[in-house]
Amino acid sequence: MQVKLVVEYDGSNYCGWQLQVGQDSIQGRLEDALARIFGTAVRVRCSGRTDAGAHALGQVAAARLPHAFEPARLKSALNALLPSDIAIRQVVTVAEGFDPRRDARRRVYEYRILNRGCRSAFDRRYAWLVRAPLDVDAMSQAAALFVGEHDFAAFRAVGSGERSTVRRIYESRWTSSGERLVYRVEANAFLRHMVRTMVATMVAVGRHKFPPESVETLIQGRNRALAPATAPACGLFLIEVRYD
Repeated sequence: MQVKLVVEYDGSNYCGWQLQVGQDSIQGRLEDALARIFGTAVRVRCSGRTDAGAHALGQVAAARLPHAFEPARLKSALNALLPSDIAIRQVVTVAEGFDPRRDARRRVYEYRILNRGCRSAFDRRYAWLVRAPLDVDAMSQAAALFVGEHDFAAFRAVGSGERSTVRRIYESRWTSSGERLVYRVEANAFLRHMVRTMVATMVAVGRHKFPPESVETLIQGRNRALAPATAPACGLFLIEVRYD
C-alpha cells in the first residue's frame, strides 16, 4: 500500500528535507514516526528537497507502507508523534507507481521580505529583513522577464549537477502590503537555490544596483558568478505541488 502525504513544516530547526548523518531533517522525523507506527523502517520520498531553514505549506511525499492502514488513522497517528513544527495535512492512498518528484507537473514557491529599518520579533524566521528601501515597480519589471522557458544556469547553486538547467516559469510576480513583500513563482521544476538567487537578483534591482534588464543579461550569460549571493532560506516557502 502506498500513500501520498501533504506535509507542512517550519524548517527553522532542521538541516532541510533530506536525511543527513548527525543532523535533524524533515525526512528523518517522518521516517522515525512511521517506524514507530509500523515497527519497521519505512522510506519517505518527496517532490523536491528544501534547503536548511526553508519552509513548506504543501510539500508532497510518498511512502510504501508494510501493510494496509486507514489514511485518516495514519494522519492522526503521525501528527501525534511528530514535533509541533511538522504537520501532516493530508494522507491519501495512491497507485503503487506514484512518484512525488517525477509525476509533479508544477511547483509553486513564495518568498517573503520584510522591508523596514528594524528587525521583527515575529517575522525573523519567516522573512528576509531588507533594511534599504526597495523599488517594487522595478522588481516587478524584473520578475516579468523570468516568465517563459529559459536556461537558468546563472541562478543555480554552485556545483549542482543537474543534467539540464532549462526550466519553464509560468508565473513570476511581486505583491506588497506596506512593509511586507511577497514573491510568487510557479514553474515546471526548479534548480537548487534557483528561487533564492532570483530573489536576490530582484532585490539588487529594487535597490537600484542592477537595472531590471539585468535578468535577461544573466539568463543569456549563464554565469553564476555574475549573479548575487542567494537570499536567506528563511523567507522561502514551498506552497504547492501540482499533479495531473
